[in-house]
Amino acid sequence: MEAKLSVNINKIALIRNSRGANYPNLLTIARDCEAFGAEGITVHPRPDQRHIRYDDLAPLKERVTTEFNIEGYPSRQFLDQVIAVQPHQCTLVPDLPGALTSDNGWDTIGQKEFLVDVIKELKDHGIRVSLFINPEEHLLDGAKELNTDRIEFYTGPYAHNFSQDREKAIAPFASAAQHCNKIGLGVNAGHDLNLKNLHFFKQNLPNLLEVSIGHALVCDALYYGLKNTIQMYQNELKKV
Repeated sequence: MEAKLSVNINKIALIRNSRGANYPNLLTIARDCEAFGAEGITVHPRPDQRHIRYDDLAPLKERVTTEFNIEGYPSRQFLDQVIAVQPHQCTLVPDLPGALTSDNGWDTIGQKEFLVDVIKELKDHGIRVSLFINPEEHLLDGAKELNTDRIEFYTGPYAHNFSQDREKAIAPFASAAQHCNKIGLGVNAGHDLNLKNLHFFKQNLPNLLEVSIGHALVCDALYYGLKNTIQMYQNELKKV
């Protein structure tokens, strides 16, 4: 099984917003990412609109020809926007409004009552749902009970510990991915995956369906160019 690469274009939007003009053009970037080999486009609008804005969503949905994934905390405003746009996938993250970046997964046990209604609403509108989550079996069991389609592993700890002991870093994710197979949950992953650690991660999670990568990919593109960088990431996912 080959995992798909979804390019998160938040950082491109951050550059655009810094000058108050439509440059770089997100629609052009999304189109080019797909032309260069990306198999999906991910965006994560936040309440302060510091990068992707809600008014970007509908034009991007019209332009994206692969898979459109919208991430975010399921506030009423967020859900209304997602339902209106109808992306292929919605990845729910537990970020508080002022969070700098996503840094933890859902407590699928303690927040069950809230999440079950949110997931049902999205699925009732034909939107695939993925839950951002830590690699812990009881949380995965909780996710299964919520009727989510997929989970997205928060891979920050893996990336942080990779250079010190990659076998130890990957162990909880490999084990959790096997558990997902047993209980019938699709597996996505994202956060701080990069050209150094991506192949080893995919190698140890043969059931991995999709990775969402933004910050590291955009940083690499400063040196290698966007086309080369996307193809380099694809090579890491596809090599044996």
